[in-house]
Amino acid sequence: MATDQTDDARQPDDTQRFSAALGAALRHHWVLFLSEGIALVVLGLLAILVPATASIAATLLFGWILLISGVIGLATTYRARHAPGVAWSLVSAIIGIGAGVLLLVRPLLGLWSLTAILIAFFFLEGIASIFYALEHRKALSGRWGWMCVSGIIDVALAAILFAGLPGTAAWALGVLLGVNLLFGGWAMIVMALAARPRSPDAPA
Repeated sequence: MATDQTDDARQPDDTQRFSAALGAALRHHWVLFLSEGIALVVLGLLAILVPATASIAATLLFGWILLISGVIGLATTYRARHAPGVAWSLVSAIIGIGAGVLLLVRPLLGLWSLTAILIAFFFLEGIASIFYALEHRKALSGRWGWMCVSGIIDVALAAILFAGLPGTAAWALGVLLGVNLLFGGWAMIVMALAARPRSPDAPA
């Protein structure tokens, strides 16, 4: 019992030390974080302005990820070829390699597949959010309305993407990727500016 209490007492101290170290590193390298945030914002704006190119680039990147992971899985399977279940591991690696090659050779075909997955995700996520909000509207007080609106927006977005096929396949991934990069970069810029030294004499 005493050991458990000691461990519980150490956890807040460890958390505080980790937070302090993280804050010190952020203050010391705030210019690097600021530069990265600006770069992400620029890339996000480019992806939104040229969504077709960004969509194809995202598809190619995903293809390379699948191909490399498949090759690594194949090498791992060969090394552990005497282990049980090696056949399923081999099948998984071959599927990854095949899907990666297909996306790299036919990126436009990959755009269709990824957009279909995106539409299904938004639709199911929206329906789940709506039903969750309605089920918990008493417990969530006033917040359930915002969750319900969020679900409706997801369903509407899925409907817009589906109704606009095949045209939406050319820009949907690029726009969403751009929005993600834009908000991620802006958050990093705000964080870096908040962590910069307040005066030239302030310690780094």
